[in-house]
Amino acid sequence: MPRKSFVPGAALLVTAALAAGLTGCSSGSTTGTGSSDGKGGDTTAASRSAQPGRYQTLPEACGLPSRSILRDMLPGDGQPLPPADAQKIYAGRADVTYDTDRRVGCQWTRETTAGTRHLTLDIQRVVSYNAAVSDDDRAQEIYLGKEQAAKIPSDGSGSPSASASPKDQPTDQPKGKPTDQSKPTAGATGQGDGTDADAGGKKTDGDATTATPSASPSETPSDPATGPGSPLAPRVLDGLGDAAFLNDQLITTDSGVHRDITVVFRTSNVIVTLTYDQWSTDKTQLPESQELQDKARSLAGELADSLSE
Repeated sequence: MPRKSFVPGAALLVTAALAAGLTGCSSGSTTGTGSSDGKGGDTTAASRSAQPGRYQTLPEACGLPSRSILRDMLPGDGQPLPPADAQKIYAGRADVTYDTDRRVGCQWTRETTAGTRHLTLDIQRVVSYNAAVSDDDRAQEIYLGKEQAAKIPSDGSGSPSASASPKDQPTDQPKGKPTDQSKPTAGATGQGDGTDADAGGKKTDGDATTATPSASPSETPSDPATGPGSPLAPRVLDGLGDAAFLNDQLITTDSGVHRDITVVFRTSNVIVTLTYDQWSTDKTQLPESQELQDKARSLAGELADSLSE
């Protein structure tokens, strides 16, 4: 039989085809690597997400104010205070919350023959669940909502600040804050502060039964001390945290009169709301604005320094 002749050109064609196939496989691997680069791009985009706030936990609220400042804010009537009663008053009563890393609060009450004083502290740690909005920015939105809701005049304009829009209004209020219906009046027995709502809206009994106002607030008396143009009028505060304001309200009820001082300040992603008020059954003796404001601001400064440590 005749032998088949060997053709060198055919071998070259086979070799070229194999090389092209290998090149195709290599090209596929390159495409896969390109896919990994795309994933890496996602990681880079994620790294540009807003940073978390400075605070990841919260301190125990009742232990923040110093004993000396509590004595100053909750004065007596000149009578010696038994040690057991002093411990009960200055220890405060912690608010019931469901996550102490997100919200804490405390309340103090001191009743004397001259009237009753309440101090309420609410501390909220804000967390933004929007990757494009930092915790600090979200906290600032909530703070501005509180400032607008309180109708705090903007600097020098005499009109409420318009820096926050209605959507920025806070949806949560300080937990365990005494209300007009739950605050005792002068002459009530015991050292407790009655029945208040806890963080979940459930009523909790105080340590003692106390008297409560019999009617809702009526028209506020004229108060030139905090009128427009007065240095004691509701205003934005400088040098307290990242942003702060003070509100001062004088309110009368059928059973008496009370002045409420509220200081709100933000430091990074934490918002602190401090409410300090004095109640009196004598409507002719209005609680002094200057004294209450000075004491509230002093405590607010102490709290800001403590949180910054």
